[in-house]
Amino acid sequence: MNIANYVTLSRILLLFVVVGLMYLDVPFSATACFLVYLVAALSDWLDGYLARRCGIVSAFGKFMDALADKIFMIGLFVAILVFGILPRWALFFVLVIIGREFLVTGVRLVASSRGIVLAAERAGKVKTVMQIVMVGFFILWRAVVKDLTFLPLYMGKLIYGIAIFLFLVSTYLTITSGYYYVKRYKFLFDGREGIEF
Repeated sequence: MNIANYVTLSRILLLFVVVGLMYLDVPFSATACFLVYLVAALSDWLDGYLARRCGIVSAFGKFMDALADKIFMIGLFVAILVFGILPRWALFFVLVIIGREFLVTGVRLVASSRGIVLAAERAGKVKTVMQIVMVGFFILWRAVVKDLTFLPLYMGKLIYGIAIFLFLVSTYLTITSGYYYVKRYKFLFDGREGIEF
């Protein structure tokens, strides 16, 4: 364990804080939720920066960073569905996203059992960033609607429209990056040691 790993694990704890603030129905709880979410989102960049800067990159850190991202995002997808922030038609896409995340985690676990640590792929990182930004827009929209009522009405509609667009883009990136990830590491399941494309 090192400082970067503690930052990674803090993201899981912050998930519960964000969801708890979503549940509260008190003045400015939605705004506080957005601010805590920003801290959690920045931790995804901070842990990697600290690990590289301090020369403390580890196999555990690589694995936990990817796992913490998945726990954080899956938890938030479920939360924004439960609280009615995402429209009901998005349920199917959320299930696809969650299924993809479990599939990729399964590939990592198989690799780990063979002594191979699979770091996050570039496409996966882009997908994660897109998901973080997208959920951020949904939480910001909730803060605007519930707390920042002095803003023009169109601001809320604009923010929600952007969030929906980002949700669709994130879903596409999630599916395609998952497909190429499994294709790249399919050798783990058939006993071969090479990588095929």
